[in-house]
Amino acid sequence: MVEQYKRNIAYKMRIGGLLAGKPLLEGDRLKSLDVGDKQVVRVNLIANIIDKYIQEGEKKFGSITLDDGTGQIKAKTFGDDVEKFTQFNQGDTVVLIGLVRSWNNEVYLTPEIIKKKDPAYLLLRKLEIESNMPKTLPTEQRTALKDKILIMVKEAEKDGGVDIDKLILELKEHPEVINQEIKKLLEDGTAYEPRPGKLRYLG
Repeated sequence: MVEQYKRNIAYKMRIGGLLAGKPLLEGDRLKSLDVGDKQVVRVNLIANIIDKYIQEGEKKFGSITLDDGTGQIKAKTFGDDVEKFTQFNQGDTVVLIGLVRSWNNEVYLTPEIIKKKDPAYLLLRKLEIESNMPKTLPTEQRTALKDKILIMVKEAEKDGGVDIDKLILELKEHPEVINQEIKKLLEDGTAYEPRPGKLRYLG
């Protein structure tokens, strides 16, 4: 019986991929969205708020429209949950973890967690999802990438190191490729991680 209450994975997705999913219904209720080999019930999205609507009064209702460049989807709240939207405005970039719902053939989200993020995280999510397969670079490009990483790590020494997320955002290569080069630097003792996600120069 415990399995029934097991929390579903919140898949990192882009809106276009989510909307391309095939709805799996249980009666009138949306059970999940079939997206590739995944049955999606919960999602983790990063997007910009392009519209916001709050209805006060007896029947409280809140709606925000999210856009990440691949599509648009609404997140909706009812009753006291509309408070989740009050701190956000049109133009904000947010990360939203929530449940996939459907009503009148419209797929929408019920937010569980919603937080403001730096707009640069939109690019990071794009790079994370763009390809599930690690991209390979020619040797020359790999060497150039390794040199760029080293320069950034050395320059960040005065600040106590550089965040790996920052490397991925600024270098604009596939995260898997960057992580492979970072792993090599760690293995040959050129760099070290004082804590997970932080890189420092060892020389």
